[in-house]
Amino acid sequence: MAVKFRDYYEVLGVDRKASAAEIRKAYRRLARKYHPDVNRDDKQAEDRFKEIGEAHAVLSDPDKRRKYDQLGPTWRHGADFTPPPDFDFRTVFGGQRPSGGGFSGMSDFFEMLFGGLGGGRGAARGGAGRIDPFGFEGFGAEVETAEPVAESEITINLEDAYHGATRPISIERAAPCARCGGRDRRCPDCRGSGLVSERRTLQVKIPAGVTDGGRIRLAGQGEIGPRGRRGDLHLRVRYAAHPLFQVEGADLITELRVAPWEAILGAQVTVRTLDGPIRVQLPPGSSSGRRIRLRQRGMPQRSGRGDLYAVVKVVLPEHPSPRELELMREWAKLSSFNPRP
Repeated sequence: MAVKFRDYYEVLGVDRKASAAEIRKAYRRLARKYHPDVNRDDKQAEDRFKEIGEAHAVLSDPDKRRKYDQLGPTWRHGADFTPPPDFDFRTVFGGQRPSGGGFSGMSDFFEMLFGGLGGGRGAARGGAGRIDPFGFEGFGAEVETAEPVAESEITINLEDAYHGATRPISIERAAPCARCGGRDRRCPDCRGSGLVSERRTLQVKIPAGVTDGGRIRLAGQGEIGPRGRRGDLHLRVRYAAHPLFQVEGADLITELRVAPWEAILGAQVTVRTLDGPIRVQLPPGSSSGRRIRLRQRGMPQRSGRGDLYAVVKVVLPEHPSPRELELMREWAKLSSFNPRP
């Protein structure tokens, strides 16, 4: 009997406008439910698990998803095809696939494409002797064995990003049920699913120079994938706000507050850096907004370090003494300077 093509969005149970986070959440939920370790000797669950992994592999990749949304089941070998405005990929094969033949264990999508080109698990894995007209060599094996990549965030202070550090993080993830291993539906821990939630504390090595928005990869610390192996955990780095410094690429920006007489006459002033305070020469006649560049005092990078810019801000005394006010009045009478020419 002909089998209807299953849309990848339908496979994951998400809307076509679903966000990347919604797709990832749906995949994790379904992957745990249909994982082979949870459903031993259940061929339907195994096929469903492969179908879920296949759908996630496409919809989690922005470029693949865009092509799939445009071309549907022909997205891999139809890159040069531009569909008309009213094109609907669900009608390409009349909602059906050829009966008979096909690759065991693969989804309706691949069986529609390959029909009777070969059979059995070896063909799906790109085995010897099979001709692959569409360049799918090894794709089936990738779907079956690819480990899920978990993602999370870690917020670090600027000093850790500058010097490098090791910091603990607490994560929650699925783990095999130690009580019953998924063999007892009455198990109080997993209720037969074979998976329980565990919280672990990991020591994360933060490399010096890691960027805001960059990623740190923790190998083997992600979710459980096919065959019980764990995928990786990717931590997206976020900088915590710093009271003294702003980050612009590899450069740091800090404020340098100076007195009016220092700005006019010039002076030796202290500038704070992430390596500690240093003394620099403030040039005479430095107005507010002037930038003093301190080379190689910025964030580490592969080609060295960025720079630190100290931005001058002239600060007036809040409560000038009578003598100071007298001097200012005398200066105002003597000076011909016009700040608003």
